[in-house]
Amino acid sequence: MTNITAAMVKELRETTSAGMLDCKKALTETNGDMEQAIDWLRKKGLASAAKKAGRIAAEGLVAVAVDGNKGAVVEVNSETDFVAKNDIFQEYVEDAATVALLNKGEVCDMKTFQCPKVNKSFEERLTDMIAKIGENMNLRRAKLLEVNNGVVASYVHNAVKSGLGKIGVLVALESTGDKEKLNELGKHIAMHIAASNPLFLDIASVDTAAVEREKAIFSEQAKASGKPENIIEKMVEGRVRKYYDEVVLEEQAYIMDPDKKVKQIIADAAKEMGTDIKLKEYVCFRLGEGLQKKEEDFAAEVAAQLAK
Repeated sequence: MTNITAAMVKELRETTSAGMLDCKKALTETNGDMEQAIDWLRKKGLASAAKKAGRIAAEGLVAVAVDGNKGAVVEVNSETDFVAKNDIFQEYVEDAATVALLNKGEVCDMKTFQCPKVNKSFEERLTDMIAKIGENMNLRRAKLLEVNNGVVASYVHNAVKSGLGKIGVLVALESTGDKEKLNELGKHIAMHIAASNPLFLDIASVDTAAVEREKAIFSEQAKASGKPENIIEKMVEGRVRKYYDEVVLEEQAYIMDPDKKVKQIIADAAKEMGTDIKLKEYVCFRLGEGLQKKEEDFAAEVAAQLAK
C-alpha cells in the first residue's frame, strides 16, 4: 500500500480546497493516485474544482509575432520577474517570436538558428545572456499557426511593450473576407480566450475520456440525490452540456456579449461579410503555466547570509 505523505495531502488540499482529513481519506481510498483522489472528493461533493488548474509560477515573458497569414507565440522563462524588465532579455524574447515564424515554431530548430546580428546560434546567444545577466533562463516552448486564406490575429495581456507580456494568444480564422474586419474579430476572440481559458476548440475536439470522466462524476452526484434513473439521466445530460459551455471555446458565452456563444458571434460576422468564416485553431500561452516555482524562505536566506 502506498505511503500517504503530508506533502501529498497538502498538494491535494491546495488543488481541491477540501479539508485535510478528507484529503487524507481520499488518498488512502485511491492508493495515493492524485487524479483518482480528486474524483473521489468530487463524487462526495467535497471538492469544488472542475479541473486541476496549472500552477502559474515561473517568471519571464511571452511574445507573439504575426506575418500575414501566420503567427507565432513563444515563452521564455527566467528565475525572477526583474529579468522581464531587462532590455536585453526583452529583445531576446521578441527575436524568439520572429525566429519561431521562420522555423515553424519548432524549439529545437529555433535553438540552432544562426542569428545574423551576433553571428551565433540562438542557443549560444541565450548562453551568453545567462552569463551576462547572471540568472538561469530557458526557451521553453513555441507554437506556429497558419491559414491558407484569412488571418492569424493576436492579443497580449499584461503587456510590458507591444507583443510582449504575461499571456499571449493567437487565433487562426480561415476566410476570404475583409482582412481588417477578420483581424478585429480575431483579436476580440483572442481577448475572450485570455479571459475565459477554454480547453477545447469545439465539441468534436473534446477528449472522449474527459467527457466519460465528467459523466461518471455527475452520475455519482445525481444518484446521491435519490432521484429516479430517468431523471438522473436528464440531469447528467444537462451537466455535460454545462461542461461543454465551460470548457469549449465555440460553446462559451462570449465575454463581450454574454447572451451569445462564441460560435454565434463568428456566424454573425460571416453573415455581415457575406462569406464563410472558420475558426481553424487557437493557442494560448500563459506565463509559467504548469511550472512550479521554488518556495523560498527569505528570512532564512538573509539569516544565512548574515551568518557567513
